[in-house]
Amino acid sequence: MKSRILIGTFAAAGLALGVGQMTATAVPGDGGTSDSQAGTDVIVGAINGVTNYGTNTVNGVVMHGYAFGTTSCNIGTAVLRWSTNSSFHPVIPQNAYRIKDGRIEQIGMSWMKYGFCALQENLCATCQAGGVGCGSSQSTLGIGCSDPYSSSLNGSQSSLGPRSRVNASTGYFPGDTAAEIGSWPAMPAGQGNINRRIQIKRDDVNPALNVGAVYLAEGLYVHPDDAAAGNDNNNVSYIKVNVAATTFNMSLSGSTFQQKPAIYHWGVVVPTVAYSVTDIADGRFIVGYNVTTNANGTYHYEYAIYNVNSDSSGSSFSVPIPAGVTVTNATFKDIAYHSNEVYDGTDWTISNSGGQLRWQCTQTFAQNANANALRFGTLYNFAFDANSPGVTGNTALGVFKTGASVAVRGLVPATPCRSGDLDCNGIINGADLGSLLANWGPCPGGTPGCPGDLNNSGIVDGADLGTMLSNWG
Repeated sequence: MKSRILIGTFAAAGLALGVGQMTATAVPGDGGTSDSQAGTDVIVGAINGVTNYGTNTVNGVVMHGYAFGTTSCNIGTAVLRWSTNSSFHPVIPQNAYRIKDGRIEQIGMSWMKYGFCALQENLCATCQAGGVGCGSSQSTLGIGCSDPYSSSLNGSQSSLGPRSRVNASTGYFPGDTAAEIGSWPAMPAGQGNINRRIQIKRDDVNPALNVGAVYLAEGLYVHPDDAAAGNDNNNVSYIKVNVAATTFNMSLSGSTFQQKPAIYHWGVVVPTVAYSVTDIADGRFIVGYNVTTNANGTYHYEYAIYNVNSDSSGSSFSVPIPAGVTVTNATFKDIAYHSNEVYDGTDWTISNSGGQLRWQCTQTFAQNANANALRFGTLYNFAFDANSPGVTGNTALGVFKTGASVAVRGLVPATPCRSGDLDCNGIINGADLGSLLANWGPCPGGTPGCPGDLNNSGIVDGADLGTMLSNWG
């Protein structure tokens, strides 16, 4: 169980960023880093390379296979166990993201690379004696030491295990004995070069279809000793990548952003994005949110939720909808599991009733432990349009394994003003009448709810004028 309970909100503009692919340093805490470095503390010191394994077609969709290299650093005060064929070495999942048209989406994920030994290098600090490097089944990563795993190592299919085997909160997973490896789901036929690796749809990385998009590579380490020390909130780092126009090869761009999940780069690209960091009993969720104005005068709400390390996982997300607010275009997006991973991929349902817009996993933990919960190292998207601007309020995150609900601060639709009070100043007068007349006629695009469309008919006309005059004063 985690020892810290935190609910915090902050603007993206204040983020401190790591520097240097080969001179990367730890960054101070703002919810993305550990509270303490006492004991072992493993981080991704650098993402060091990319391998493109080509394509296969899955259910009629062309998929690319990739792997990212990661260099670990032990920035703690004790050596980190790195024992082969045991539960005391890191496992290393990798993810890919795209920021496009104001939204961040997870577009790829891998299985977990099982660590096998650790070199004793100096990426993050001067390596202290005491580590036991490669050549021993009881390898360790010394204090201040780093260990590079190339993209080809992290893409080695025989040592990529399913995410479903790990409890990211405790860091526990069954040791990678021959019997354990033999129990992993078999790789699907016909997908040889992309099995278990990061799988991304070609359309999601085709530069011709994604003009102006920003791509991100992410790596994370999970280790039981790191989790036991309470230092597992800073295990995720990311870097920008470029995608070549014809080969779809990825190349690293700039420095690794240490101890930060990729969701934080959304706020770098879109400065109006803000975040709530929420710790529940067994892990951390990061919720990013943004509200923009549509061309027809309505408002677009975007939420992205990233599960850092909670094994309890997320099962629902809800936003309060006051009476009089019209919601349209509600959407949900997750990331597809693959390579016969046991988790279900059924999309969450969407409902709008009882004053709540709610996205819900289709099964409870009791009904199906492998249902499509928001699990560690994954990001889900929630979006909708409304005819009301955003104000600070509480959303709710449902917890899959416990059935609990956690309040999360964010922007939610405001309670509408009295019908006809278009400037919401508490009085209906000539200013409101002028605004209604200025918008007379069909709403842009015929979408109901534009300014002055008091009855949500899609047109500002005499009926709306009558309503305003009846409420005059």
